[in-house]
This record gives sequence, C-alpha cells and structure tokens, in this order.
Amino acid sequence: MRNTTEEIINEINKYRDEEKAAFLPRFFKTGKGQYGEGDQFIGVVVPNVRIVAKKYMDTDHDTLRELLASPVHEYRLAALLILTYYYAKHKDDASRKACVDFYLSQVDAINNWDLVDLSCYKILGHWLHNKDKQLLYDWAHTDHLWKQRIAMISCMHFVKHGEFKDALAIADILQHHSHDLIHKAVGWILRETGKENEQLLTDYLIPRYKRMPRTMLRYAIERFEEPKRKAFLLGEYK
Repeated sequence: MRNTTEEIINEINKYRDEEKAAFLPRFFKTGKGQYGEGDQFIGVVVPNVRIVAKKYMDTDHDTLRELLASPVHEYRLAALLILTYYYAKHKDDASRKACVDFYLSQVDAINNWDLVDLSCYKILGHWLHNKDKQLLYDWAHTDHLWKQRIAMISCMHFVKHGEFKDALAIADILQHHSHDLIHKAVGWILRETGKENEQLLTDYLIPRYKRMPRTMLRYAIERFEEPKRKAFLLGEYK
C-alpha cells in the first residue's frame, strides 16, 4: 500500500517539541539574508526523524517528492533519510540508479547543511565510488552553495575507502571559497583524510595552510597531537 504524505507527516508530528522549534531556526540560520532563509522547523530532532524514516523506508518517489516540496525542514530531512535507507537496502544497480537520479532531481530541496551531510555521501558518494566523478567537479565549480557542499561531502565515501585523490582535488577547488559552510566542509573531509593517512594530510597542508581559511585549517588539524596542531596554527610547521 502506498504510504501517503499525510501519514508520514503525522508520524513526524508526534515528536514535535516547541522549545526546539524555537531554537532550531537560529541554529540553522533562517533569518533574512542567512543561508537557511525561509526554512521552517517544528522541533523534531534527527534521531526521531530516523525512527519515522526507517518505518517508511519503502516509500515511493512521488510521496518523497511531496515531502521535499515542504517548507518544513524535518519533512524534507525525513524524505532524504528514507532515500538513504532505501538505497542501502536495495543493492541492485537499477534501484540504486533510480535513487541517485531522484536525488539529483531534487537538489534544490537539499538546502541546508544537515540535509546535505546526512544524505549525499551515502547515496551519491557511494554510487560514484567506481564511476566517473566529473559531476562532483562540475558542482564544485558552480556558485551554488549546496551543490558545492554536496561535491565535497560526497567524497567522504571515497576517503573512508582509502581513496583520497578526488577529495583533495575538490578541496583545492574550494580552498578559497567565501562561505564558512564550505570552509567547514573542506576541513571536515581533510580531517577524515588525516584519520586514514596523517602523512598524506600533512604533506597536503604544508604548501597551503598559511593561506587557508582559519576555520578550514582548524577543522583539518583537529586530530593532530597538540604540538603539531599548535605549530600549524602559529604558522611554524615546516
């Protein structure tokens, strides 16, 4: 039986929290001129959205499209989490390609950092692992903030599998971006690279770190031992 949009919304609404509904718009910068302008929250935390998403993981794309068209952040998040669970469950190429195609068609609804981070590398990153990754390079070169973040965070899948070339190349493209959400994204992926191969990250940083945005650098070196981390922060590492 087709899960209706109303069913899923009603399930999510059971977890509404008025205090969080008041706090989350500030946390996700929804004010005029901010990156999340216009986003609406009903105060449902991610673990509770996951409960609903797992229950409805076989929801069809028409229903997901309706959820993604909502101005309510948690409804869009539920749709994306449902898609990640469906993708993980259905291992045939046809099902997974349909998920990826749908995901790409809905990119305008993936318009806050958590929506990107909780979905892109589990769907797009996984799909592109052994395929042409030109899309990520194309998106990194756009002036679309969320496509650029998707391009960077999708590389998480490659990094977790010990493949760093594309992550570092896209980090280079985004190195001097103006937005701190991209600084954090690049720094996060560099940090994850360092977890897998600290020497590779060190070698990458040495010719770049003095010109790198401070937030990006702080994220990248977060797991270094304190003397090494301080040397980078003070511009003294060679």
